[in-house]
Amino acid sequence: MILPMYILGQSVLRSKSNDIDMDYPNLQELIKDMYETMQKADGVGLAGPQVGLPINMFVIDLDVLSEDYPEYKGFLHAFINPKILESSEETESIEEGCLSLPGIHENVRRPTQVHVTYLDENGTAHDEWLNGFLARVFQHEYDHLEGKLFVDRLSTLRKQMIRKKLIAMTKGKYECSYKVKK
Repeated sequence: MILPMYILGQSVLRSKSNDIDMDYPNLQELIKDMYETMQKADGVGLAGPQVGLPINMFVIDLDVLSEDYPEYKGFLHAFINPKILESSEETESIEEGCLSLPGIHENVRRPTQVHVTYLDENGTAHDEWLNGFLARVFQHEYDHLEGKLFVDRLSTLRKQMIRKKLIAMTKGKYECSYKVKK
């Protein structure tokens, strides 16, 4: 089932989310719905708050990049109760966008590697270092669980330059091709 996307201005996007248990109601169905919603919207990641749920969970699909990055072939993964334990000092600035901020794309500087823990969709615990594009997407989605958006990481000048777009978005003035929460 395609879930409605929450857009900038809705409070769930600015609230810190909560850990869940593996017996969270209809968890497997929710994961499936989040995959379907993300794919329908042409996203590579989707966090609980983006579909109105203040829960510490997100899904990532990097298979869409597998033509250019063969290591991501078949990569479709849920991350439950993720934590970032450590980040590399090395950073990189790459353009990001967000399904909750339709039409806005900006360069964001993030660490190139992160040490993370999480549970997968089967409840298996993981403790690993992520790097490359996966590390970036993980950090972007993790920010959602902390009530942050990628625009919060922009310089004051860049924020000023897109301020009118952000204000318009909070008033419902934006265009996107996917289902949104009104």
